[in-house]
Amino acid sequence: MQSNLNNIVLIGPMGSGKTTVGRSLSKKLGIDFYDSDHEITDKTGVSIDHIFDVEGEEGFRKRESDVLKDLCSQDNIIIATGGGAVISEENRIEISKTGSVIYLLSSVDQILRRTSKSKTRPLLENSKNKRKTISDIINARDPLYREIATITVDTNGKKLNEVINEILVQLKR
Repeated sequence: MQSNLNNIVLIGPMGSGKTTVGRSLSKKLGIDFYDSDHEITDKTGVSIDHIFDVEGEEGFRKRESDVLKDLCSQDNIIIATGGGAVISEENRIEISKTGSVIYLLSSVDQILRRTSKSKTRPLLENSKNKRKTISDIINARDPLYREIATITVDTNGKKLNEVINEILVQLKR
């Protein structure tokens, strides 16, 4: 299979802005945008929460890998991954060979603010200490994000247009 070196894949923890940045970048560049979590819910007809409840995280991760493989085989698109997509080595390999991989780096505080009212974050839903949960997730996954990122953008304290402009400058390099 030929690798699609013209795709853009956004990675980072939940609440780092992958979907928002992806949509905006897609409009700016005039190419299609796909969110892997939305693709999973479209294919299954149920929410991510429901999949976690019925199939557990393992079942969800299998579905996520299948969707990522399909998306990464497409050409000239922007993909926002789920925050945990990088856990699987197979996913990291698939993502790495599809094009530019942009890690949206975010602080625990920023993610806490962005996810505070969300009811659709299965890993935070039953957490007694959301700050610790987010911190643990970031600490575990940061090396994996960095391993495959071709571009890292620190989103802390930046407006959407600042993040988009920084990505566009980096992509031109």
